[in-house]
Amino acid sequence: MYKTILNADLHCHSVVSDGTLTPEVLAERAKANGVELWALTDHDEIAGQQRAADAAKAQGLHYLTGTEISVTFAGETVHIVGLGFDASNTALQQGLRNTRGGREQRAMEMAESLAKAGIHGAFEGALKFVGNPELISRTHFARFLVESGVCRETPEVFRKYLTEGKPGYVPHRWASLQNAVNWITQAQGVAVIAHPGRYRFTANEEYALFTEFKAHGGQGVEVVTGSHTPQEYLKYAETAKEFGLAASRGSDFHSPDESHTDLGALPFLPGQLTPVWELLTDRIQ
Repeated sequence: MYKTILNADLHCHSVVSDGTLTPEVLAERAKANGVELWALTDHDEIAGQQRAADAAKAQGLHYLTGTEISVTFAGETVHIVGLGFDASNTALQQGLRNTRGGREQRAMEMAESLAKAGIHGAFEGALKFVGNPELISRTHFARFLVESGVCRETPEVFRKYLTEGKPGYVPHRWASLQNAVNWITQAQGVAVIAHPGRYRFTANEEYALFTEFKAHGGQGVEVVTGSHTPQEYLKYAETAKEFGLAASRGSDFHSPDESHTDLGALPFLPGQLTPVWELLTDRIQ
């Protein structure tokens, strides 16, 4: 079962954070797409974990607990995925709660910035897509801007708004890299650097990220993920080997209408890597 050539999708999002499907529908979609091992990794939140685990069991899917923690590193927002942790761990729960705490204030400042650009009602409009101010994110603002006709699709939103130097951009200081990794590992999970190809780091900054991550107890990196190119699959396969990290695989699926890569629709991991699930065989449900 726990082999290198495995259709594992260990990165996706539900309505509990910024996805558009429920954990139950995601489990059905994963099963229909041939996923063999699944994890729901909502942003800074684990409230959907029991639902996801129950839905996976109902579908005959193997399951790992998951989350995606927002971290500030070298002035950039970096995401650290946690897999196979004990979701009842109080330190992890409190850390995620603290990380979520800044989202509502940031969202209100984003709405003010958009109002100055002539786009009004953005906070209320974005909130319609999430329901919980603790979990409001740029994705929800993007959906509002598309719904209201300001932009035709979400990629256009991020070209014109919500990014540095554009209306609606508000930086947020997230958790530290050390804290995020500690929360995961203290809950008996494995910490994984999510989609490293997305970060705008120099070669030295990226090396520092991997070095510090490893020093804090991080054990994995996403090699095959929805936003990586085939060249990046190979690049981060080499990085995994260089730093002695296990390799993970995940679509980062959010929505049938927005995501370029569907659940389970990724190439398999390149050879000669240790799959992250080999570190978690005793945590797979």
